Amino acid sequence: MNLTDEQMDRYARHIILREVGGIGQKKLLGSKVLVIGAGGLGSPLVLYLAAAGVGTIGVVDDDHVDLSNLQRQIAHGTADIGRPKVESAQQSVARINPDVKIIPYAERLTADNVRRLFEGYDLVADGSDNFTTRFLINDACFFLKKPLVSAAMLQFEGQLSTYKAYEEGDHPCYRCIFPAPPPPDVVQTCGEAGVLGALAGTMGSLQAVEVLKELLQIGQSMSGQLLIYDALYADFRKVKVRPDPHCRLCGENPSVLDIEGSSSAA
Repeated sequence: MNLTDEQMDRYARHIILREVGGIGQKKLLGSKVLVIGAGGLGSPLVLYLAAAGVGTIGVVDDDHVDLSNLQRQIAHGTADIGRPKVESAQQSVARINPDVKIIPYAERLTADNVRRLFEGYDLVADGSDNFTTRFLINDACFFLKKPLVSAAMLQFEGQLSTYKAYEEGDHPCYRCIFPAPPPPDVVQTCGEAGVLGALAGTMGSLQAVEVLKELLQIGQSMSGQLLIYDALYADFRKVKVRPDPHCRLCGENPSVLDIEGSSSAA
């Protein structure tokens, strides 16, 4: 595949990067990324992946745009209220880059459809907002051998990491860091605890950077490291994380033996 004159112009700032170049840009155009969630994290993530020229982006979300979303979910506007988020995101991408194919999945991710949705994609990016879904995504990526770039946020803090526990070496999975979800009376959502709107832009953009790095195989992967951002103090910390030998998924004696059992095993 040769880049057209228009593509050479559109992606010029990528192409002049030694780590990307024309070969890397063509690789991005041929890549397929599945994004879980078209909300606060998924909005900037999808838009930046589209602008970068990631050729196929699947978006999974069964929700509709609500007025309260617009403080942080920049893929949607006031006129989109009531529309499925995947449709609104698809329209936003179309305005940015006609090179990109968006595949909308207006459905909730479950153990019944996770294999069907994940197969065919090179990488999965998790922008979900609940622990059950995060565990399911982590487990599916492990069994299907898909790199996972995951981000989360609440109030003024964000977290980010990449998971490739199916590879040999020092690669933990999400369960190695978070063995089980917090008790229900402790867990708070953005709707309950609040979130600074611009934090979604920060974490979604960082997530997009890590996705592009994984697709291009450049720089240092975030696998084995957890990035923690405190927006109130503009403080970034990276914590080294190692595989847990007692992990229920990737440890020495796993108890999560298949994708279908992962959501109930969370």
